[in-house]
Amino acid sequence: MQLNTRTWGSGDKSAVLVHGIMSDSRTWRRVGPALAERGYRVVAVDLRGHGASPRGEYSPALFARDLVDTLTERADVAIGHSLGGLALSLAVDRLRPCRAVYCDPVWATSAPDGRVNAAAFVEGKRATREHIARLNPRWDEADIDTELATLADWDPDTAHFLGDRPLLGFLPAQPVVPSLVQLADPSFLIGPEDAAHLRKSHFEVRTVPKAGHTIHRDDFDGFMKSLEGWI
Repeated sequence: MQLNTRTWGSGDKSAVLVHGIMSDSRTWRRVGPALAERGYRVVAVDLRGHGASPRGEYSPALFARDLVDTLTERADVAIGHSLGGLALSLAVDRLRPCRAVYCDPVWATSAPDGRVNAAAFVEGKRATREHIARLNPRWDEADIDTELATLADWDPDTAHFLGDRPLLGFLPAQPVVPSLVQLADPSFLIGPEDAAHLRKSHFEVRTVPKAGHTIHRDDFDGFMKSLEGWI
């Protein structure tokens, strides 16, 4: 599957951005231009079932395969958030970016049975501006506008794979390329034990203080500062 892409910049370095579930490439509206100002050619994808990309069957393996089919150039840095972090981690051995950044990736969950409530994601399709603002008090109006637009273009069937099996077994044993893991504060996906495992396995792990799951929208400045040495 060829994914829809959005681009910024024309520098000598290249960057890839992969969004999380319910979102699309528009979530990177500040990150893309910021990387372009630092000399990157930036490509952000819409995962299948999101934005302007085609619909189809949905699974972590298919999200990853689409990245490989679409992103033919080796990137200097690849950044994946949430579901995008999971897809990137499953494709990184084929994409082989010079560096990888996983932003609060969906590698685990704090739920006792390891399952994610897919129905809650589907219900989120109908979120109102007021509801989004209440859940994300640090977002500005443009982020809320973007969230409403991306929800309108999101296929909620993408969430169903989350309820079919426990969200277990995705925590990488070791990095394929030099890798940074950015964590929300607190992260409901990567707990202290998992973070310790990642550090022992030679991932660099950084927490963005007081940032929610969508770090780049909750605290853009903190997000960019956390990337120092990686971009």
